[in-house]
Amino acid sequence: QVQLVESGGGLVQAGGSLRLSCAASGRTFSRLGMGWFRQAPGKDREFVGSISGNGGSTYYADSVNGRFTCSRDNAKNMLYLQMNALKPEDTAVYYCAGRPVSGIHYSSAVYDYWGQGTQVTVSS
Repeated sequence: QVQLVESGGGLVQAGGSLRLSCAASGRTFSRLGMGWFRQAPGKDREFVGSISGNGGSTYYADSVNGRFTCSRDNAKNMLYLQMNALKPEDTAVYYCAGRPVSGIHYSSAVYDYWGQGTQVTVSS
C-alpha cells in the first residue's frame, strides 16, 4: 500500500507561481509511475501531468504544457508540480496519484493510489 500526502496549495494571483509537493510512503517510490490530476467544481477530474519512475519521461496535458513541470526526488520519496504563469482556469483541487508501473500514463483509471488533494485558487 502507498500513502500520498499533497501540500503547497493556496491562493495566488494570475500570472503567479506555486509548487505542489506530494510525500509518498509505503512502497519503493522509484518503481511507481506518478501523476498529477485536478478537479474543478462541477467538472470531471482531469489529467495534468505524469512522470516515470526514474524521472526520465514526462507527459503533460495540452492546457498546462510549457507552464507546469513534474519532477521527483526518489531519495526523498517526493513528487513535485511546479506551476508557472497560472490562470484562473487552473483553479481546482490538485491530486497526486501513483501506480505500480513505472511508466507515464494520462488515464486516472490506471492509478491505484491517491492523495487527499490540495486546493489551488488563482484570482484574476
